[in-house]
Amino acid sequence: MPIPLALAAPAALAGLAYANAKLSLSYDYQLLGAALKAYSFTSKREKDDRLNMFYILEEHAKGNFANDTFIIFEGKKWTFKETYDIVLKYGTWLKNTHNVKPEEIVAMDFTNSDNYFFLWFGLWSIGAKPAFINYNLTGKALAHCVKVSTARLCIVDPMVEEKLTQEVRDELPDISFQILTSDVEAAIISTEGIRESDSTRSKQTKSMIGMLIYTSGTTGLPKPAVLAWGKANFGSTIMPKWSGYGRPDVLYTCMPMYHSAASVLAVLAALNMGATICIGRKFSTKTFWKEVRESNANVIQYVGEVCRYLLSAPPQHDPVTGENIDKKNNVRMAFGNGLRPDVWNKFKERFDIKTIAEFYSATEGAGAGWNYSNNEFSRGAVGRNGFIYWLVLRKGWAVVELDVETEQPYRSKSTGFCTKVPYGAPGEMLYKLDPADINSGYQGYFNNQSASDSKVLRDVFEKGDAWFRTGDIMTWENGENVYFNDRIGDTFRWKSENVSTNEVAEALSTHPAIQEANVYGVSLPHHDGRVGCAAVILKDHTPNVMKDLAVHAKKSLPSYAVPVFLRVKKEGEEMEITGTVKMVKHVIRKQGVDPNAIDESGDQMWWLRGDEYVKFGEKEWNELNGGKVKL
Repeated sequence: MPIPLALAAPAALAGLAYANAKLSLSYDYQLLGAALKAYSFTSKREKDDRLNMFYILEEHAKGNFANDTFIIFEGKKWTFKETYDIVLKYGTWLKNTHNVKPEEIVAMDFTNSDNYFFLWFGLWSIGAKPAFINYNLTGKALAHCVKVSTARLCIVDPMVEEKLTQEVRDELPDISFQILTSDVEAAIISTEGIRESDSTRSKQTKSMIGMLIYTSGTTGLPKPAVLAWGKANFGSTIMPKWSGYGRPDVLYTCMPMYHSAASVLAVLAALNMGATICIGRKFSTKTFWKEVRESNANVIQYVGEVCRYLLSAPPQHDPVTGENIDKKNNVRMAFGNGLRPDVWNKFKERFDIKTIAEFYSATEGAGAGWNYSNNEFSRGAVGRNGFIYWLVLRKGWAVVELDVETEQPYRSKSTGFCTKVPYGAPGEMLYKLDPADINSGYQGYFNNQSASDSKVLRDVFEKGDAWFRTGDIMTWENGENVYFNDRIGDTFRWKSENVSTNEVAEALSTHPAIQEANVYGVSLPHHDGRVGCAAVILKDHTPNVMKDLAVHAKKSLPSYAVPVFLRVKKEGEEMEITGTVKMVKHVIRKQGVDPNAIDESGDQMWWLRGDEYVKFGEKEWNELNGGKVKL
């Protein structure tokens, strides 16, 4: 019997609604649409020889957005045209004063500021490439980063000039250092900015270097990852197209611009869309919401720890009325990476934020995860997909079984191939590469072929295939939501920074009292990421040694890399090693810092309080476990 039209239409709509809810069709349409637009945009920029994003700034400065505000920093504002004019001055100064040539790499050691952008784009305006140095670095690590960039010139923010010690200068005798003092800045502004011809920026391809951004790795020291033009253009397009921000939005970030999260997904994305970017010098619970409100920002960027710190801060009140103003903001969306499930809803509710746009990616990575969330369904996920996108991802993603001891994907003894884990089981996330053209999807580390090759797996599921190793343990629940579990290998994440265990171990081992050091990250209650812990064998047990170790660690390492805990091995005990003579980490990592878990070993736990390591026992553990102590 035919169904009356009056009944058929609602039934069809109900069916479509059910299919959409079940298969997340509209979600996939949004994400795949953004990806296609980003791909099309990037390909056209390459075809037009306009991959250098200086051209986007120029187009805005000479177009309809010329007098719109682009940058806000510490209360000051610059329009697109004003920014463009200053960028040209910086480019001219770099060329005339320092003889910077096209394709030359120049190191930048800067905190977040307006000058960071002016210098960065000044380099791009003359065809040069920046190497973004982490301004927290000191000593050997700082010297190493400048050296491996191949730069002959390093321009330094006066705010970090004190880290440019004689020791660092002695390590870099051929490097010219330029401190960007107020006098130098004034000289630049008084310079007549000259636009260089297009030939200085021409013949760039999607896989060529746009900039160098450092990441921690298995060598123990930061490595410069190639942030290619393709990734800069694609990433700065897909993020706003997917999450839905653009003109006339104001985006606020106080994340460090030496990281691609801020530089590409915030600053370049705002530029790409003709939106406004408000830059915070650094993260502080005291200034975060103040700058958000003053700039009228309606989109904010976070890392997971930032949200937890903001939640831990006391409520803010109007100084006149006493009213709680936590919800008095214009923010409709927070985007970033690392927002933990236990913080997710509390953060949204306290600050009245409707949408979380969580992503997962790495500077040198060959893939990414995206989770646009307005509800409970994907809380805590770093990636999300519906049925249509699953059809795409299942050919390009794989979660494989991991050998815990070797920290390598497990291979079948009979076939030699890797094994995919069932949906919902943890394993290392891999991204597929084109085996005939690896460089098209993965550019690796600058001038470090062995490190680049170490991230590529061959013959994974069939002879001749190639996959990128993320180094992260993930779970893909029901082929829908993707969750981050842990980092593997020599790197863990603490205070929004990647920490290399080898780098920390090497720094500790230069102290005469240390015989051996095994560094790892451990999970703690009420804290995001993993905190640094070092199991050490001491040669010296004198009373002052623990204070000396604290002073040494703080002097030798960035603050986020200094181990918070020391596990002092019982006298006469040795470190456990594998058959391949590698220190065993997974056993002591699992034990963590709970005194009850390590009591049988005879080891002693110490933790950093102020300028020295002091005993850490059951009383301190109970306070930490009860949330009474924040690290």
